[in-house]
Amino acid sequence: MIELSHIEKRFGDNVILKDISLVIPEGTVTALVGPSGGGKSTLLRCINLLEIPTAGTIRIGDETATFQPGKKPTWQDIQKIRRQTGMVFQNFQLFPHQTAIGNVMEGLTTVLRWPQDKARARAVELLTKVGMAHKIDAWPSTLSGGQQQRVAIARALAPSPRVLLCDEPTSALDPELAAEVVDVLGKLANEGTTMVMATHDLRLASKIANNVVFLEAGNIVETGSSRSIFGAPAQERTKQFISTLNAGHSYDI
Repeated sequence: MIELSHIEKRFGDNVILKDISLVIPEGTVTALVGPSGGGKSTLLRCINLLEIPTAGTIRIGDETATFQPGKKPTWQDIQKIRRQTGMVFQNFQLFPHQTAIGNVMEGLTTVLRWPQDKARARAVELLTKVGMAHKIDAWPSTLSGGQQQRVAIARALAPSPRVLLCDEPTSALDPELAAEVVDVLGKLANEGTTMVMATHDLRLASKIANNVVFLEAGNIVETGSSRSIFGAPAQERTKQFISTLNAGHSYDI
């Protein structure tokens, strides 16, 4: 389980996240949605401490970290939370000097000190899972955006994180390539992978997410099941925002 308690994030005098408390059960997919600048990507990055919260507490599984204004967390505190997560970025961020399989193996051999043969077997397993077994020796520059994102998903899954975090995983892709990525994420969701995704793609959120959190101006406006948020939101602001769903792209999962 992931539990966020009273998370606040400030950049100087600018308050980006305001007293955010949220529980994310294991085995579920939670979508963070809302207008640009609402805080969804910042909240996602706070979960794995790419952004350090100004205040509040994060618990992932048995690991807990508490933050206070003016007090920096230790590297050990950061790592114990970060090791529980895998991150998929908007723009893939593959290592250009590594092949697809090299990208997936890198963290296993360098960080976790796995032997090469064990890391390679894990990488082949995951690249097969995301439909990239035929491209294991390809360089990122030769892959389409959808293929690069699928390799990035395999890389994030390699160390068996407790939660997969996806920051706008389809926004850099055209609809056809985005559908490839949505298909992979949908399969992971069906397998019970715990995921939190920040996305402006409401079709992606409505197809894959169990739960939805609508954020605006650093506040949680409404939370609920995907069915309730997209079908019968309680807040007028949520209704206005969800109405843009009809302008999105649809995917078959």
